[in-house]
Amino acid sequence: MILSSPERIAICSARGWWGDRTVDDVFREAVLEAGPQLALADPPNRESLVGGPPRRLSFTALDAEVNRLGALLLAIGLRKDDVLAVQLPNIVESVVAFLACARLGVVFCPIATQFRAHELEYLLAKSRARAVLTVERVREARFVERFLGLHDKISTFEKLIIAGQGPSIGFTVHGEAESALAPQTAALQSYLAAIRIDPNDTLTLCWTSGTEARPKGVPRHHNHWIANGEACSEIGQIKPGDAILNPFPMINTASIGGMVIPWLMNHATLIQHHPFDLPVFLAQVAQERIAYTVAPPAILSMLLKSEELLRGTDLSALRALGSGSAPLPPWMVEGWQTRFGISIVNIFGSNEGCALYSTGEDLPDPHDRAQFFPRFGVAGFEWSSSFAHKVRTRLVDLDTGREITAAGKPGELRIDGALRFDGYWEEPELTRLCFDEEEYFKSGDLFEIAGDGALARFYRFIGRAKDLIVRGGMKIAPAELDSLLEGHPQIREAAFCAVPDEVLGERVGVVAVAAPGQSVSLDSLIEYLRALEVATFKLPERLCTVDELPRNALGKVLRRELPRLFSDG
Repeated sequence: MILSSPERIAICSARGWWGDRTVDDVFREAVLEAGPQLALADPPNRESLVGGPPRRLSFTALDAEVNRLGALLLAIGLRKDDVLAVQLPNIVESVVAFLACARLGVVFCPIATQFRAHELEYLLAKSRARAVLTVERVREARFVERFLGLHDKISTFEKLIIAGQGPSIGFTVHGEAESALAPQTAALQSYLAAIRIDPNDTLTLCWTSGTEARPKGVPRHHNHWIANGEACSEIGQIKPGDAILNPFPMINTASIGGMVIPWLMNHATLIQHHPFDLPVFLAQVAQERIAYTVAPPAILSMLLKSEELLRGTDLSALRALGSGSAPLPPWMVEGWQTRFGISIVNIFGSNEGCALYSTGEDLPDPHDRAQFFPRFGVAGFEWSSSFAHKVRTRLVDLDTGREITAAGKPGELRIDGALRFDGYWEEPELTRLCFDEEEYFKSGDLFEIAGDGALARFYRFIGRAKDLIVRGGMKIAPAELDSLLEGHPQIREAAFCAVPDEVLGERVGVVAVAAPGQSVSLDSLIEYLRALEVATFKLPERLCTVDELPRNALGKVLRRELPRLFSDG
């Protein structure tokens, strides 16, 4: 399934942005060159998370697991371009599933573990997934039961595969005897010999939220992911044999591009972590001799302020920490550098394909690194990053549509390059609107040129043009939640917004107007949304009641005015 146009493929190939290798090619090279080396490890809390002891696999053992799952997928009827929906925490099976899809040409469609029936029904139908791979439970939540309740509602949904089950292969198919679907290695090899996976074939279908009411599908092919791995290998300064710690769920760019692909490309060791638990995280950093990992700005700031948390933690192997999703406090970046000799890399990225990052090489001053990003792809500027020539960026005035070349004027960041996606899954009108006349992606994020002279080389992040709520790195579309509350009997109207928070960056706030004669409580709103099977991380945490919502002259809610209502009491 090649979704990039022939023209786009020709341009990106001619510029050296895209090549001729697939993710499976990269994996096979790792198996060949680092076969007996430890490749992948479960989180230490696997037993309490999903059941079963934590597993540690060499590249050779991982290759065998990928073949076994690949053979099973073939046995239940999946073929090239079919979609496999996957809802798994960060356990070894999530990586096995991704690599098996890459080998077979099946489209890997990951779904956040927080999503419940409300989101799952939409995503399964929209993706037309033929099969689902999940676990029996994550702690007390019964995942298999969720999907069984949706089976008859989704016409394409044929098979439910359960990970962590079965004595021989670690996977079973619901309702079928394991012996009836015994994987056949010969059948797998015959299938692989008969097909060709193109580097521009779609490998993943991830989901992102915008200001629209529903998640949008972001398809990506092998070349996209390999380019992403090149960038993130530079971000993490990853070297062969390094151990890297992955606290991100395998559902989007942060994990797949930021961790999994660099791990493969550098024949490193990938240590999984889930859910984020600070004592466990720090213990893994020390015990696994982690060279690179990522953490939100709030966590890194808290650690510097709480010396007892770091006391006794061996950080000697840690060379770099990635952070982003919110502005970095300059004192925090300086603190990690001066106290521990660890460089914080400032990362700005998106599922649609943006990758700006500030490293110690280009921005040795930690205060500058916290605030500025290199203007990758702008003529006249050179960078230490070898990936910088695969990115093009520009700023555009949203009022005039003109490109901004002077300092201090906010504009929308627009991007092109090796990572830029081709459009949203089966959304031609949304796709048309998200690119400008020069085929740059309109990011919806506001930047400015940082200054004159030496500062003209850098961007400074200003804020989001879109209305996303980013709660601890999870992106939430407020318009979706607005529409869900329309049926609440005690509410005349309501609008969701981001409320600043020191720990998570932002929390979910709702400004509500009560129906005549009614009163509104936060508990009643939470109870109402829980009944609709809405993911827990989307539930409101702050409530402000008003007589009317702020609107412009055309009657549109001024969502940017809503956070002020909370600070004003």
